[in-house]
This record gives sequence, C-alpha cells and structure tokens, in this order.
Amino acid sequence: MKLLANENFPKSSVKILKDSGYDIVSVGDEFAGILDSEVIDFANQEHRIILTFDRDYGELIFKKGFRPASGVIYLRWEFFLPEDPGKYLIELFNSKNILYENTLTVISEDNIRQRKYK
Repeated sequence: MKLLANENFPKSSVKILKDSGYDIVSVGDEFAGILDSEVIDFANQEHRIILTFDRDYGELIFKKGFRPASGVIYLRWEFFLPEDPGKYLIELFNSKNILYENTLTVISEDNIRQRKYK
C-alpha cells in the first residue's frame, strides 16, 4: 500500500506509518506549498492513497471532477494527538478489508463511510 500524506497530516504519524513498513511520502517534506490539484496529480502518478484532514477533497472530487485513482482517506477529527492518525490507520489497514480505489473514505470519531467515484 502506497500512501501520500497531505501537508496537514502530522509528521509523527508519517513516521509511525513509515516505521511500520508503509511506503509513505509526505507532501510537507517533499513538496511544501503545492496545490491540492498537484497533490492529486502526484498521487495518481505514484498510485498513492491520499491521507488528509482537508475537507476540500470532497468538493474537488464530486464538484470539480478530480479523480485520485487510489483513493482519499479524509480524517474528520477535531481533537487528537499527532501520533493518533498513524496508529489508527495501522490498526484500520490491519483489521478491516476496505477497498480504497476510486473512493473517498471519511473517518470521523464514531464511524467510517465511503463514497465511490469513477
């Protein structure tokens, strides 16, 4: 599984995922300041799932027609420690058989919902 952490994704969670063997690139470390559309382009080129706290991705996908082929995981959390997203995602990836391709996956404090796009 190849991942792309958006600029707003905590660096400590990127490290946790990397240390657990995930192939993850951090936008903040590699391409700070690029546009969301450029994040999507890079994700498509590299076949990476986008990890983000940015709710604009729903609009980019469903209103503006962008299609991150490997999917987007949008964490809709208000309060968390910087390492929490990494730990949560490792547990999610190991415990649930969820498909992410062509899908916006929204993770809130109490549920996970998915919306497909083509």
